[in-house]
Amino acid sequence: MKLTLEDRVTGCLVGAAVGDALGGPVEGWSPEQITERHGGRVRGIVGPFYENWRTARPIAPYHKGDGYVTDDTLMTHALVRVYGTVRDHLDAYSVADHLVPDLIGTPRWIPELEAEALPLQRIFLAEKWIVARLHYGHVDPREAGVGNIVNCGAAMYMAPVGVVNAGNPAAAYTEALEVAAPHQSSYGREAAGVFAAAVAAAFRPGATPRSVVDDALALAKDGTRAAIEAVCEVAVKHDDFESALAPLREAVAPFDTVGPEYRQPSLGARRPSRLHSIEELPVALGMLLVGGGDFHDTVLGAVNYGRDCDSIATMGGAIAGVLGGAAGVPAEWSEEVARASKLDLTTPADELAVVTREVFDRDVIRRREHETAFAALADVS
Repeated sequence: MKLTLEDRVTGCLVGAAVGDALGGPVEGWSPEQITERHGGRVRGIVGPFYENWRTARPIAPYHKGDGYVTDDTLMTHALVRVYGTVRDHLDAYSVADHLVPDLIGTPRWIPELEAEALPLQRIFLAEKWIVARLHYGHVDPREAGVGNIVNCGAAMYMAPVGVVNAGNPAAAYTEALEVAAPHQSSYGREAAGVFAAAVAAAFRPGATPRSVVDDALALAKDGTRAAIEAVCEVAVKHDDFESALAPLREAVAPFDTVGPEYRQPSLGARRPSRLHSIEELPVALGMLLVGGGDFHDTVLGAVNYGRDCDSIATMGGAIAGVLGGAAGVPAEWSEEVARASKLDLTTPADELAVVTREVFDRDVIRRREHETAFAALADVS
């Protein structure tokens, strides 16, 4: 059955949230530690890694697990709200004018805090940077990302940019680089562009996991491109995530600055470089290939990979969600995540689909105006 735009948008945003919630409780751990804690691979929604999650260390005192989404989803929904306000393409100033006020001005339900609070009180330090630089520092939004730690912080919530540019990876890439400018630089910003492009590519008629990767590689630069190539070259040799876990980590390791111990980053971790890449995006694309685009297999592969697996599963879940539509996301997962997180996962998708159609209509008008102007300028009949 042919999937509608609306169905694919719902699959994207709901799929991203489900991946986020499944990966949250095992974020930061290795596949071996995950297996030991849960008596085998994670196959669905599980509880916190530590029962005493409020005081446990080395992880933050958040309730990760039991179907709760993390800051990946909170930031994604915040960006959807910005699109709902602007109702057009976004730029760096949209982040300053709309995203920052959203983060610091309106209390919202934060599942991991089990309380209503400002989103600023939950987001990670790399995201708090946006507020510090733009609201308090009054830095030019187009330059504010310079100096921040280079990580997946901007990439993790760029799915809406891919949606608004559905079917046009190049446009998604360009817009995401602009939107990510206040947040990230170097390969962190590059990953945001490439992830948005991959989401947009998944909307193309007849898209497959392989075509999504090819479209991403056509745009990716420097270490990000090299890392995706290396990981995906290995991924196509596997059709089960169990056998792919170690090989994918080995393939991305030369490009990842964090090092073998995720919770003990190397001295060179998260610094700008044209030679390196974030780990999350290449592995998400790799698991997409391993799972053949199937949502279930893609997300579980990402979750059991460990390390920053909530963001890996968010990205993989978003792309697989576009390819398979809303029905491809297991209802027993999506319904429980929505219930446990006390969040409406479908309304943001409905709203973004409407905005996507509006933006496309505006793009057509702008393109026709350009064609008319150029025809007159160039004397083209």
